[in-house]
Amino acid sequence: MSLRLSTVILPVRRWHEGGRDQWLRAEELGFHTAYTYDHLAWRSFRDGPWFGAVPTLTAAAAATERVRLGTLVTSPNFRHPVTLAKELISLDDISGGRLTLGIGAGGNGFDATTLLGADQEPWTPRERADRLGEFVPLLDRLLTEDSVTHEGAFYSASEARNIPGCVQRPRLPFAVAATGPRGLRLAARHGQAWVTTGDPKLFENGTPEESREALRGQIEKLGKACADVGRDVSELDKILLTGFTPDRNRPLASLDAFVDFAGRHAELGFTEIVVHAPIPDSVFATDQGVFEQIATEALSQLS
Repeated sequence: MSLRLSTVILPVRRWHEGGRDQWLRAEELGFHTAYTYDHLAWRSFRDGPWFGAVPTLTAAAAATERVRLGTLVTSPNFRHPVTLAKELISLDDISGGRLTLGIGAGGNGFDATTLLGADQEPWTPRERADRLGEFVPLLDRLLTEDSVTHEGAFYSASEARNIPGCVQRPRLPFAVAATGPRGLRLAARHGQAWVTTGDPKLFENGTPEESREALRGQIEKLGKACADVGRDVSELDKILLTGFTPDRNRPLASLDAFVDFAGRHAELGFTEIVVHAPIPDSVFATDQGVFEQIATEALSQLS
């Protein structure tokens, strides 16, 4: 499988003040997929503009024609599978079947606390994994069956109707973000792709070599999870969301730096590399010209 290059556009610009132009430019540059984050707020961007993922992707679907669209990633932190399924079916229809759902357990940031009462505590990692374990298979059913009734530990659905279903059959693809055993099993059972940002323990003090070795280990564990359910791991796309390994943004410093980075990770088995669209005065403040050169020239040097 040849390497794909995608981008993630953070929803920080008003649609008519540069937001629309970013999505159009992503399509013009030939990116395979243009993703956005599905958060209520995120890290250092909390006190600035931040727009909703589903409306943003809906507008992007109407403005573009070819580029795939998706989330990196949606989580149960503030989503319910019944209402999410309805939105996804609508968005898949509007985009003409160009939607991918990146989905994961979520973290302990603002998404985990914004909806809490004063006496409530955020879910622990185990509790988030518990919810994801019910969320993903239920969402799978909601996107493939006309009517779903479910009574679970965390979610209920009573004759939830989702007609006519997705344009993509049997449903839109899931890209499951996971590094732990439970999440990897979900990816093996329900995913068309698997997503990682690397090993977070290595971000501050690890080396690129240690990061690649950790990623190699994650892919091996994914392979075992697939074998356990009778699935060939080669059936899953393997997506690396960059910017969170010890390399940070250095791969976007030049075309040569990116080609070296992408080539080393393609050798590990990754089939898709995702880079952040530049945002000035932020952790993603990379050179727009270099970013566009990478988008248009890097893959030809890796083929």
